[in-house]
Amino acid sequence: TLKSYWIRKGRAFSTAVVRQETELTPEMIATGSWRQLPFKPYNFSALGLPPACGHLHPLLKVRSQLRQIFLEMG
Repeated sequence: TLKSYWIRKGRAFSTAVVRQETELTPEMIATGSWRQLPFKPYNFSALGLPPACGHLHPLLKVRSQLRQIFLEMG
């Protein structure tokens, strides 16, 4: 099996990497430079980081340990 690919330069081809802005600062607003800057689009469908879960109350933890001990004893 022989596979071949044709690679061509597209319309968006560029040798320079342009850093997109992620934050709008008061200086950008004051000078008006935000109008010429490329901004990174927001992804509103991203799930984000899962929230940090809490821990058991110390008394509930002791109660579950005692319950496990009694269950093992029969």
